[in-house]
Amino acid sequence: MLKILIVDDEVLERKALSKIISNSKKDVMVIGEAPNGRIAIEMADQYRPDIIFMDIKMPGIDGVQAVKEIKKFAPDIRFIMVSAFNTFEYAKEVMQQGVKEYILKPSRKEDILSSLQRVADEILLDRRKKEEQEELRKNLERAVSIAQKEWVSSLLLSRVQDISLEEWGQLLGVEITSAYIMLFFIQRPGEAELSTAEKEEWYQWLKKTLDLMKTEHEFMVGPLTENQVPVLCLCKKTVERTSFRTNAQKIIDHMFQLFQKKSFKGNLRITVGNPYNQAYELTKSYHEAMEALKTLLKKSGRSYLFSGKLGANESQSVSGVLKVEKQLLDAIRQGDMNQVLLLFNSYIKGLKDHNKLERNQLKKSFDEMFVLISRMLHELGIPYETTPVMDESWETEVALEKGKNYILEAARHVQVWRNNHAKGMLHMAKEFIEAHFAESITLEQVAEYVELSPYYFSKLFKDRFGMTFIDYLTELRIKQAKMMIVDQGKSLKEICYSVGYKDPNYFSRVFKKHTGLSPTEYRKAIIYE
Repeated sequence: MLKILIVDDEVLERKALSKIISNSKKDVMVIGEAPNGRIAIEMADQYRPDIIFMDIKMPGIDGVQAVKEIKKFAPDIRFIMVSAFNTFEYAKEVMQQGVKEYILKPSRKEDILSSLQRVADEILLDRRKKEEQEELRKNLERAVSIAQKEWVSSLLLSRVQDISLEEWGQLLGVEITSAYIMLFFIQRPGEAELSTAEKEEWYQWLKKTLDLMKTEHEFMVGPLTENQVPVLCLCKKTVERTSFRTNAQKIIDHMFQLFQKKSFKGNLRITVGNPYNQAYELTKSYHEAMEALKTLLKKSGRSYLFSGKLGANESQSVSGVLKVEKQLLDAIRQGDMNQVLLLFNSYIKGLKDHNKLERNQLKKSFDEMFVLISRMLHELGIPYETTPVMDESWETEVALEKGKNYILEAARHVQVWRNNHAKGMLHMAKEFIEAHFAESITLEQVAEYVELSPYYFSKLFKDRFGMTFIDYLTELRIKQAKMMIVDQGKSLKEICYSVGYKDPNYFSRVFKKHTGLSPTEYRKAIIYE
């Protein structure tokens, strides 16, 4: 409901205007009357009306001066100027303040209500535009956050390499020379676990704090898994690679300083992998940070640790193991039991060649693999949390058997999920889209509804239905629009808004792309058939 303030030095004029507006059955409300410009300014400041009917010729502060003063602290208030004929020229001065509406005394009811309607429509249109802009801004922020999180997850799992550091730099508007992984870990002293709410509070703090530190780096925050969060640190060209350690140390020191000011019930630990200048190499940085974290957690007196640099031969050997590890994870994600078994044997052979079949080394390798599997299952929305605890006292053969059984069981869960649960989820997703296609629906909203990550939902949807989410949504909207166009009583703009579009020009382009005709041409073709 729009709030109206009436300003006039003649009490009868005020009362008459107030009565006409109040009886108009429009969605407006008269919230006050002012007899002069000075009181009008005070009431405008106190009540912040949407529209002011302002008399021009008043003793003391006149209407023109009052408009100027009110515009200083409330520029969005709209004015309808009220003037006697012989003072109409005097009103031109307020045109510089953006005033567009004038009515003459004595005012006809039709003129008053027509002027009010035009201003009210303008206000509502502006509000809708602002709401749409805010919604677009929020959707963009969510989209960027999701894209970053998914890309970090993909890097950690060695899953995709479809975007380079150079391309990320272009999106961010800076030149990126190298990148590395920084792992943040929180743990409560003793055996007590942090609650889900406590972890989420810490995660949100971490994202917000890193966002405020984007001076020498750009940060992409990965997903929270158990007690740890991987962060991809992109080094800008202005930071020489030789100063990587110095700049990383600044980040670490600042994070600990800010962390200590909070009341989190846990200890913060940070490890840093080495920098690389190619996206496909960043998996190494993650593994280095993971190894450093395992070492760090055994050192009670330290809170952060930089990874040591791998030698050339060791790096090549690690690369081969990581390649097989990636293939193994892909096979688990597909639920391919036979392929998982074959690749597990290749993985173990790679560890043997890399001298990691010692009991303690095997435990480290399996622990790392289990974290990756846990993260993958979590993204898929599969509730499988029985991660085994590898006992260092186990003989190698026992540890190998335990590890293999866990990995096969994880693959079996994925297989069952793909055969049953995912199909049901996608059916639910289609029903949700069909029920809400006329709204500002997003991929993220649908994915959240069926409890899948946006990345996996998008991929599964296309695999299952042969089209992307946006293509399916567009198909529904255009189908509905074609049905509504038959009704000549509906305007094309009304149809545009009714099927979920907010821009009639964009709606027209999409409609023509799918039908070969503009909405107007399509309507004419239907009529003259």
